[in-house]
Parts: sequence; C-alpha cells; structure tokens
Amino acid sequence: MRFEFHPEAFDELEDAARFYSDCQPGLELRFIACVESALQQVTDAPARWRLFEEDVRRCLVHVFPYALLYSIESDYVLIIAVMHCSREPGYWRHRIGQGE
Repeated sequence: MRFEFHPEAFDELEDAARFYSDCQPGLELRFIACVESALQQVTDAPARWRLFEEDVRRCLVHVFPYALLYSIESDYVLIIAVMHCSREPGYWRHRIGQGE
C-alpha cells in the first residue's frame, strides 16, 4: 500500500531531521532511516497498530521519541503527523479529514 503525507506532517519530518542534523552530523540520516522503517511497516500491514484516537493509529519510531500517526484510506495510508511523543497531545487533530 502506498502512503501520503499531510503537508504539516511532512514539515514535521523535515524540522525533526534538521534538529538532529544540528545535534550531530549524520544523526538526521539515522532518524530518517528509522522513520522510513516505520513507514515500511505501516504500509506493509496498516491495521497492525491499534487505534489511537478515532480512526487514527500510532506506530512508534524506534530509537527516537517520535510516532507516526496515520489513517487508513481507501487506497493509501495518510500520515497525519510525525509527532514528538512529548509534544502537546492532540495538536494534530485539525488535520483529520483535510486529506493531503
């Protein structure tokens, strides 16, 4: 199954990668690889993760304190947020139903 990012979710991914790049050279590549691994798992078996809220599911990113929040659409997985696990809960709710 393919995936699409909500524009704000893609911005979060870029911002986090930039943050890790500033922390240590090359750390952003490790972060992106971990996110890509989580994306692969989600697209391989989208129903594997339990419902987090309404029809939104959560897949934790290994090593880093991030999670992918996503919904299963008819022919793709929509990544709603690349959420830092310590960020304000629910900040992403306005994105549900907005599509891409």
